[in-house]
Amino acid sequence: MFAIPRRYSHFVFGVIQSGLTSFVAAGIASVPSLASGHFLWHWFVSWVISWIAMSPIVLLAAPAIRSLSLALTREESPG
Repeated sequence: MFAIPRRYSHFVFGVIQSGLTSFVAAGIASVPSLASGHFLWHWFVSWVISWIAMSPIVLLAAPAIRSLSLALTREESPG
């Protein structure tokens, strides 16, 4: 496996998460191209463009989203 230091795991997570999310979203957005027979090509091109666009957004937004989610939740008391 890759030997990326653990301190960079948030970047690895962000890249994987943005890739998966944009993959699914591009597929949904490409459904209209089923009729023309260009679905796979349209999906792939849309995915690459959206992944390139989403990766920096996810990496920059993740800390703020994590802070907000922690602010909106509470620790459960044991017992």
